[in-house]
Amino acid sequence: MLNGKMQHGQDFPGNTVVSCPVLRYTESMSSVCLHNGTILTGFAMMERCSVLVEDGTIADVFSRRRFEQKHIGPEVQIIDAGGMYIAPGFIDTHIHGFGGYGTDDALYPAVAAVKDAADSLIEMSRLLVKEGVTAFNPTLYPAPKDVLTAAVAALASAIGRESGARIMGLHLEGPFISPDKLGVQRPETVSPVDLAYMEKLWNASGGRIVNMTVAPEIKNMRELALFCIKKGIILQAGHTDALYENMVEGMQTGILHATHFFNAMSRLDHRNPNAVGAILTHPEMSCEIIADGAHVHPTLFKLLARNKPIDKIVLVTDGLKPTGQETGPFYANGEEVVFHDGLFHRKTDDVIAGSGLTMIRGIQNLVHFGFSLEDAVKTAGFNPAQVMRYNHKGTIIPGMDADLTVFDGDFKVRAVLVEGRVKYNE
Repeated sequence: MLNGKMQHGQDFPGNTVVSCPVLRYTESMSSVCLHNGTILTGFAMMERCSVLVEDGTIADVFSRRRFEQKHIGPEVQIIDAGGMYIAPGFIDTHIHGFGGYGTDDALYPAVAAVKDAADSLIEMSRLLVKEGVTAFNPTLYPAPKDVLTAAVAALASAIGRESGARIMGLHLEGPFISPDKLGVQRPETVSPVDLAYMEKLWNASGGRIVNMTVAPEIKNMRELALFCIKKGIILQAGHTDALYENMVEGMQTGILHATHFFNAMSRLDHRNPNAVGAILTHPEMSCEIIADGAHVHPTLFKLLARNKPIDKIVLVTDGLKPTGQETGPFYANGEEVVFHDGLFHRKTDDVIAGSGLTMIRGIQNLVHFGFSLEDAVKTAGFNPAQVMRYNHKGTIIPGMDADLTVFDGDFKVRAVLVEGRVKYNE
C-alpha cells in the first residue's frame, strides 16, 4: 500500500493505490486502473502507460502525461505496475488439460481426477490463470462414438460455470482425420466423414463446438465443411496426409487454419508441396505452432517467420492433462506417461504422447527463437482471437473485454484479470 501516493509524486487522496507485484483487489471496487506499465496492445508497445477498466471492459488506454492530467474518482483502484508488461490475456485454442485435470476425464473415467468431467474443466479453468491464460478451447481426442458424444455433452455443461479462464467452446481433434497421421491417437476411434455423427456431436455440445481438426483429403470432406460453415465451426487441417491439391480444395471449402503446424501432416516434398508446403506458401492460411523447441526445431521458426504473415501464427500449448501437475502418477489419453526431454512419453513404449508447454513459456521461447516480444505476445492473444472470431478479446483497446495478463522481464506471470476481475495475484 502506497497510502494514496504514486511513485512519481502525484497525490490521489481518495483512491486506493497499490503496487505490483501484489495486486490487492476489492470486489466492491467497480473500476481499476493498471498504471505505469509497458502495454503490449496487440499491435504496438506503449511504455509507461495505463489501462482503465470499468465494468469488465477496457474503458481507456492512456499515456503517463494523460494519466497525470486525468481526474480519477475515488471509486477507482489504482495499481502501479512498476513498468511490467501488460498484455492481452493469453488464449489457448488447443489444450487438453492442465494440473492433472482435463478433457481426458470425460473419456477415461477409470483414471479421472474427478467424478464429474465438467468439474475437471472448471478446475482447469481455475489453474490456467496462473499461467496467464484468460480463455481456452478444451480439446478432445476422438473416442468411440457413444463415448465421445457423451463426453462432449458433459464438458460443454461446464461452460459458464468456470471460475478462472473462460471456456470459449470445445475443440474436437478428430474424429475425421487420416489413419496414417494419428500421432498418439487410437486407430479405432478414427471415422470416415459421417454427417449424422457430426450432427449428434453438435447437438450434444449445445452448439458449443468452436473448432475442429480434420484431414482435407478424406472423402466427403466438402459436405462436412459446408455443415461446419453453417454452424460457425472453424475447420483446421491436421492429422492429415493431404497432397497439395487436397489442401487447395480444402481451402476452397473454408479450411483455412492448421493444427500444430509441421506435426502429424504430410511433409514438404520437391515433387508435391503437400500439407506443409501449402500452409507455408498460401498467406491466407493461418497455423498453430507448439513453441516448446521439441515438437518443432527452433530453426524452423525462422523459416516460419519469413514465410508466414505474423497475424497468421497462433501459439498453442497442445498441453496434456499432467502439465503443471506436481505429483504423479501422470495420465494422458487414458495411459500413464512420463516426462523427459521436454515432452510427455507413454510409459509402456516411450512413444511421444504430447506437450507440457504453457503459454507464458511459449512466448518466452518465441522470443528466444528470434521473434520480437510484441510479435510473440500477438501470437498468444490477438491472433487466436482473430482466427476464432472472438471479437471482444485479444487487444487492449477501449470496448474490449478486460482480459489482461501482467508479467515481468523474466516471463513470470504476476497478475491476471478476466473480464475486469483479478483472478490471480502472485
